[in-house]
Amino acid sequence: MRSYRTPWSRHLPEGGWAAQSVLLTGASGGIGEALVDELAGAGARLLITGRRQGALAALAARHPGRVTVMAADLTRAEERQRLVAAAFEARCTMLINAAGVNRMGLFESCSDDEIEALITLNLTSTLQLTRALLPQLLAAESGWVVNLGSTFGTIGYPGQAGYCATKFALRGFTQALRRELADTRVHVLHVAPRATRTAMNAPEIEAMNRALGNAMDSPQRVARLVRRAIEAGREESQLGGPERLFARLNAMLPGVVDRALRRQLPTIRRFIGKPRGEMP
Repeated sequence: MRSYRTPWSRHLPEGGWAAQSVLLTGASGGIGEALVDELAGAGARLLITGRRQGALAALAARHPGRVTVMAADLTRAEERQRLVAAAFEARCTMLINAAGVNRMGLFESCSDDEIEALITLNLTSTLQLTRALLPQLLAAESGWVVNLGSTFGTIGYPGQAGYCATKFALRGFTQALRRELADTRVHVLHVAPRATRTAMNAPEIEAMNRALGNAMDSPQRVARLVRRAIEAGREESQLGGPERLFARLNAMLPGVVDRALRRQLPTIRRFIGKPRGEMP
């Protein structure tokens, strides 16, 4: 894990995780569930929300007294307001934006509804929830905004055009917000996992990653690294050595990455779509 620190980096205040009350979105997803286990195990109290109520209830049962469930559709303003009110009652000092959806496929095959769903959940709702909770975080002795991005927020990848658009935007938002709040007590962190083994991945995606030799992390490893990044007061954390190197190369010599990914196109199309020009 590579991280970048600035002179105003801050660690968790005295009391550590036991002093933290965390609002975690996307808690019923693979990384979200692992984060609940990781942070509750470290002593934090959590208010969690997600789409799979059965999974949320199981997490609350697994961590009695530490985890509270609040059902909410983040794409609906009135439900975000209820969630923010619950976060106020819980005195949340940290927001972890882990909610998201992916849709891998050739961009030409994406529908308007799929594009809208990606942008609404991955980006718009995240910005709106963060803005609504910001006054509470600014009033805290030490407030935190932690955004879970992706390697695809640094590297544009074939078959992930819509998802990349949202994750590039999330990374830019995180950077701008961190600089905007540099003279406050709110710490803003962006963590970019690489490919992760979660239920969000269709079987063909995992098969494609194996065929391309792409490493995949477990949700538990990602959650552990997120916790460590927060504890160390980091601003940016990119998970995975090869992915970190590829991201730097992409920033400096994008043409080299263009050529490397072009060689992968036949394999990518074999798993996610028909070759160009082939009619159904």
